Amino acid sequence: MVFVLSVVCFTGLTMSLATLLVIAARVLVNYGTCQLDINAGEKPLEVQGGQTLLAALYANEIFIPSACGGKGSCGHCKITVTAGGGPVLPTELSYLTRGEIRSHVRLACQVKIRENIFVKIPSDLLNVRMFDATIESATPLTHDIKGIRMRLDTPAEIVQRPGQYVQVQAPSPDGPVFRAYSISSPAYDRNAVELVVRLVPGGLGSTYLHTIRPGDRVNFTGPYGEFHLNEDPAVEIVCVGGGCGMAPMRNIIYTLYDRWPERTCWLFFGCRTKQDVFYLEQFQDLAQTHPHLHVIYALSEQDGENWSGETGFIHLSVDKYLESGVARQAFLCGPPPMIDAVTQVLTAKGLRPEDIFYDKF
Repeated sequence: MVFVLSVVCFTGLTMSLATLLVIAARVLVNYGTCQLDINAGEKPLEVQGGQTLLAALYANEIFIPSACGGKGSCGHCKITVTAGGGPVLPTELSYLTRGEIRSHVRLACQVKIRENIFVKIPSDLLNVRMFDATIESATPLTHDIKGIRMRLDTPAEIVQRPGQYVQVQAPSPDGPVFRAYSISSPAYDRNAVELVVRLVPGGLGSTYLHTIRPGDRVNFTGPYGEFHLNEDPAVEIVCVGGGCGMAPMRNIIYTLYDRWPERTCWLFFGCRTKQDVFYLEQFQDLAQTHPHLHVIYALSEQDGENWSGETGFIHLSVDKYLESGVARQAFLCGPPPMIDAVTQVLTAKGLRPEDIFYDKF
């Protein structure tokens, strides 16, 4: 009996303490309404204190890139907090360089709003929107890659630069998450967004997008990205991709030839085997209309296949075909070893680092 009474008393005391802590948290840690100042008065907001900066921004339809749902595990939600953000947390250190810390860059998902807070956000991100869309088609391109076309419902149009990306909302056991995918449809196609999605085993976003069907509804935010196409038609464009790195290349090339039909562009695309080749005939047809488009595909594992194109890693083809000393801008998208190898070749050909844009995945 004494043992039972002791357990009951201990349980009661524990519950009482827990209740008092909850009440204290609500009373003592009540930050009230705080001012969130964006870009020195450009977009002032009133937000409830106690939430994360990322949550407050999302609640006001300011969609900072974030792939992990605010768990602090992707490092994508970087913005500048000039005042009111408190000290940098240990959970942020592995995602921030020393230069970023000195420049007051923070992870928005780790910053708690406890007082008036002042931030700087690039104007491009202030133009990002949440889109409702309907799947128009989901077409197999290879054994593990699909082309997804989403027709826009609300808003009905998107304004995007070649090489930008969107973040598709996908379900997960812990709630919705966002995954980034480059836009493959050209900039002039404003009523739809197309993606090239490789199925990643266990990947939340790719598994979701490989199971959707025409007529299904999808939400995504965008556009994001820092690719900027050189406006000088005398500057040649070099596109180098591999796998689903095709997406921004397709966007850039079709947008380019809609605006500058005579501009010179090089497409280098690396595949493992012939079964991994896709969009080749489309680009060959486009090159018939625009003879200044040069299309070079290369197989790294020919394995006795009937193939008349290039072989070996794609940076070897870049080195083989491009002459040195020509004014060019390059866009690269693919695995890090490919990006590094191609960058070395392009630098040796005379391209400046600021003329080479890349996306590693």
